[in-house]
Amino acid sequence: MLSWIVFVPVLGAALLAAVPESAGRGIFRWGWVGITALDLLLVVLAWLGYDGGLAYEQHLRWIPSAGVGYHVGVDGLSLPLVAMTAVLFLACAVHSLRRTHRVKAFALLFLLLETVSLGLFTALDLILFFVYFDLSIAVMYFVIAGWGRGAAKRSALTFFLYTFIGSLALLLGFIGLALSARPRTFDVLELANSPTAGGWALLAVCLGLAIKTPTVPFHTWLPPAHTDAPAAGSAILAGVLLKMGTYGFVRIAMPLLPAAWRDWAWLVVVVGVVSVLHGALVALAQTDFKRMVAYTSVNHMGYVVLAVGAAGLATDAGPASLAVTGAVTQMVSHGLITAALFLLAGVLHDRCGSYRMRDFGGLAGPAPVFAAATGLAAFAGLGLPGFSGFIAEFQIFTGSFASAPVATVLALLGILITAGLFLRALHQVLTGPLRAPAPFTDLRPVESASIVPLLVLVVLLGVLPRPLLDVIEPAAAALAGLVVR
Repeated sequence: MLSWIVFVPVLGAALLAAVPESAGRGIFRWGWVGITALDLLLVVLAWLGYDGGLAYEQHLRWIPSAGVGYHVGVDGLSLPLVAMTAVLFLACAVHSLRRTHRVKAFALLFLLLETVSLGLFTALDLILFFVYFDLSIAVMYFVIAGWGRGAAKRSALTFFLYTFIGSLALLLGFIGLALSARPRTFDVLELANSPTAGGWALLAVCLGLAIKTPTVPFHTWLPPAHTDAPAAGSAILAGVLLKMGTYGFVRIAMPLLPAAWRDWAWLVVVVGVVSVLHGALVALAQTDFKRMVAYTSVNHMGYVVLAVGAAGLATDAGPASLAVTGAVTQMVSHGLITAALFLLAGVLHDRCGSYRMRDFGGLAGPAPVFAAATGLAAFAGLGLPGFSGFIAEFQIFTGSFASAPVATVLALLGILITAGLFLRALHQVLTGPLRAPAPFTDLRPVESASIVPLLVLVVLLGVLPRPLLDVIEPAAAALAGLVVR
């Protein structure tokens, strides 16, 4: 079943590729929506059938002479990200129903990117993980360069070069892990039970993952890529692709190199705190709404890095497990919230051709649904109780405080700064006298259908988090047991 979930989008893309463009844009728009909806249905069935542990495992020979296989499966660390990925790609497909520019190519690229993303979150072989990791870079490059605005080609090239260098470092780390194992293998489960290389392999792996996440100082590719990408591209870049980095920490770096992780966890904590504060402070200085949201991603991913670092410093499995649970919950929460914010930013540009907050004002009058959705997304982003962000950050801070109290207190300042920047943005864009470069209409049905369900999920997970936490917690506890001294 898992392979069907991964490959249904690319199989659908192959069918759509055979349809001539003369058939009309509608078949590609609705075909894209139908394929992603079918894939989400399969993910829901997989979630309902999940009963804990490693499930839906499949292991086939691929390159046996090199110890490489097609090994896939899901557990409590990956299944929530698989579900989030399917939800976000469906939301982007619905949001793009009004697209008129090169619809066929746009739909095919996103369907390919969905397969790549789902494949990475289900991969249990390092080379399989790397193949999906690299393909995500190439596909997103074409999305930004082909459909972006402004200096899109330059931003796409910067994104590609930065993250491709990171992928090369990741590959070196993977080779080091495999060569140090006895017998030689790239299988994640076998490596977890075999003595492997230490500090140098961890450095290479973490460098590749840190660039993808991105953490300070490897984050400079992110704001221009987000600012110039189309709205759907930004939503997937922030909601899904950034999680490939943080997921790599909990799937590869921590369980395969637990001793080295413990030795260097203090540095991971420092990088996390610096990312939290730097991302929030630089976001506060932005006058461009979309660029501001991009920098908040650096801030929010910093919380995840802080949590996994604090888990490595812990001497008690309880707080470590809570920190890891919070980190995975934050990945899901941030994906939903930030995707909604980027789709809302796309509405601003579609209406008025600008992201500059000073160009707007008083939009709550003519666009009350847009204002309500933006307000909900902003309050969720700053971690207000009642939203999924609060559940994630509460667990991160509680779990991290036991082993990294000073760092946790410093990171708490990030919430205060984030609250200030979101409230300032809401005040500038939504309140005061009406001001916009062009007439501003409220959310259209297609826009509402793509954005509102994401916010509903954010509220549901904030009020009723148990269905999500029941899946994550056992896997987080098992990971904490490997890492804690």
